[in-house]
Amino acid sequence: MNKIEFNSKVIQEAGALNNYAFYFTRDEENANDLVQDTLLKAFSYYNKFKEGTNLQAWLYTILKNTFINYYRRKVKTNSIIIKPQTISSSDLFKSALCNAAEGKFIMEDIERALSKLSEEYYYPFSMYYEGYKYHEIAEHFQIPIGTVKTRIHVARQQLKKKLKPYARGN
Repeated sequence: MNKIEFNSKVIQEAGALNNYAFYFTRDEENANDLVQDTLLKAFSYYNKFKEGTNLQAWLYTILKNTFINYYRRKVKTNSIIIKPQTISSSDLFKSALCNAAEGKFIMEDIERALSKLSEEYYYPFSMYYEGYKYHEIAEHFQIPIGTVKTRIHVARQQLKKKLKPYARGN
């Protein structure tokens, strides 16, 4: 396949790539940026594409790896601590507020709020929080997947209401 055919086929996959990128980023603009980076890399690495390879799978792999590399870079950047020569009083105030005691009180409030959920909401929510997928929870309780989603949603809403003082901006 020549480069023009290759470029044409890659561009045809852009829509599907955009859906896949949105799955990762959950943001329209970031998804578009991720697709643009993927297409640029695909065009740049045209010579590495082997004829007979599934083009869509190859592009998805580039997209996924680009996202993972971006995420790692972002985490690494956010973990760098910049320490100025002097610490302002507002920084000291923030530091005094964010300590282990506050965390302990918050955790106690979260545990109290969770304990007030009825069993029908608590167990599906806790399984979801532990990483189980909706279909796994539905199979475990032998209930429809829609019911699982509803129970998790209701649990979230009840927890938000009970933990409202901890919402950002309050």
